[in-house]
Amino acid sequence: MPELAQPADKPHKIRVLIVDDIPETRENLRKLLFFETDIEVVGAATSGEEGIALAGELKPDIVLMDINMPGVDGIKATEAITQQVPTAQVIMMSVQGETDYLRRSMQAGAREFLVKPFSSNDLITGIRRVYELGATRRQAAAVTAIPTTPGPVSHERAPQERGKILTVFSPKGGTGCSTIAINLAIALRQMKEGVSVALVDNALRFGDVAVLLNMQVTRSIVDLVPHIDELDSDLLDNVMLTHHSGVKALLAPPRPEMADLVAPKMVEKVLYRLRTLFNYVIVDTASTLDDVTLAALDVCDRILLVATPDVPAVKDAKLFCELTEALEYPPSKTVMILNKADPRTGIRAEDIQAHIKHPVAVQLPIDEPTATYAANQGIPYLMSARQSKLAQATVGLAQHLASVLVEK
Repeated sequence: MPELAQPADKPHKIRVLIVDDIPETRENLRKLLFFETDIEVVGAATSGEEGIALAGELKPDIVLMDINMPGVDGIKATEAITQQVPTAQVIMMSVQGETDYLRRSMQAGAREFLVKPFSSNDLITGIRRVYELGATRRQAAAVTAIPTTPGPVSHERAPQERGKILTVFSPKGGTGCSTIAINLAIALRQMKEGVSVALVDNALRFGDVAVLLNMQVTRSIVDLVPHIDELDSDLLDNVMLTHHSGVKALLAPPRPEMADLVAPKMVEKVLYRLRTLFNYVIVDTASTLDDVTLAALDVCDRILLVATPDVPAVKDAKLFCELTEALEYPPSKTVMILNKADPRTGIRAEDIQAHIKHPVAVQLPIDEPTATYAANQGIPYLMSARQSKLAQATVGLAQHLASVLVEK
């Protein structure tokens, strides 16, 4: 028989339903949550079937779901619960952490995946985090239940005012793409009052945006996977993190294996959605030309091709320019940036232009002390060394891009 708790006395508590076929696990979860004043276990089910029934009856905020159960397993139960009780957010639990389990869980609608055994802190943090992310669904359900006139005001930009997508890419690692993407985003944000900028870390396996901004990855693009067909401004606002510069960041997954959950089509949908909400969308990418990177290159208004004054980087930049011809990108789509420009290398911008047959639009001077300090402190140089030549050159890059992106 399902185990029921007494009705909640405080509606503001996070209502949790436990679904696990092992009695010891159910009891241990109860004990872990017992002393949390903002969390209440409202019931426990011994099987997937009971879990579905109790979810419909109790309308919990969070369902702690074991993935391996006889009969209706956690995947099938999650699918049923997310359809029948859209306000319930599922956290999947499993002794196996393989990517396939993670992918299937997220596709079924789970919002979090915990590998047993997990700590009390991991459990409680996960519950609170998923509960916050579920705020959009709860608000939507409340609005749906109450007739309103007139309809809600849209926060989207008009089609003729759609934002611009700038993808920062280099076929060679170590050229400074992440640093440029971050500081460019801040420069655009500071250029004019009211300008909104989104920064997307599309280097899904080993993205550095969070580290370079000194941000904890409490939410990431993976949180959008179960809701990719229902993206709205509230959901994106809940998942994106706000840097104190005013830039909104959509971070890469916290673990490399979670990158497999993000499909190229999803990247396209997210970027198209963001351009309706922001003036500029800056996309940082990995140096590999996989399907996810190509998705960001395809949909963007400009590719910021970053090279450094060394032979391998110039060779790779030339190969990429040849690839853009095969992809039928117009030459104007690629904006060449020479990073770490240094006359002492013996390779000038003019030499690169002649070799690649593509103009160098902007040069960013080499300034290793400033760039290294910014990276180590998690403070972008646009904020820590605003008067440096590197920062001023980045402001110039932002101004150049703003001018070429003005629609005629």
